[in-house]
Amino acid sequence: MSWLKEFKEFALRGNMVDLAIGIIIGGAFSKAVNSLVTDVIMPLMGLLLRGVDFSALSLKLHLPGSAAAPVAVKYGIFVNTLIDLLILSSVIFIVIKGMNRLYEKRSQAPCTRECPECLMAIPIQAKKCGHCTLDLAQKKII
Repeated sequence: MSWLKEFKEFALRGNMVDLAIGIIIGGAFSKAVNSLVTDVIMPLMGLLLRGVDFSALSLKLHLPGSAAAPVAVKYGIFVNTLIDLLILSSVIFIVIKGMNRLYEKRSQAPCTRECPECLMAIPIQAKKCGHCTLDLAQKKII
């Protein structure tokens, strides 16, 4: 019974739920980018390149002296996948860079100030100096 309770605590931790939500959103985002590349970008590129269908591009290899069917190396699908990867990694880079910029702004805010009387560092929201007991709200020494 303790194993089940321990597993429940582990599975319902905030980090575990956040990770699961991230994976689900990432999967949906990946499908959207895949559709964008396959259904929008690659047909437009094919049109610009005079009707080339990238998903149909392949190289057929025959084994000399054999009656076996040729092996098709589908490099067009690989090109689609590389473009998917490029778009996904670019978007992830932009999102993480934006998050880091927000984090830097928040972390740069000062959390301490100097007491005008004893010049010791005190928390920004302090109402009294812990060193000299100066009343910072009324600036009177107590």
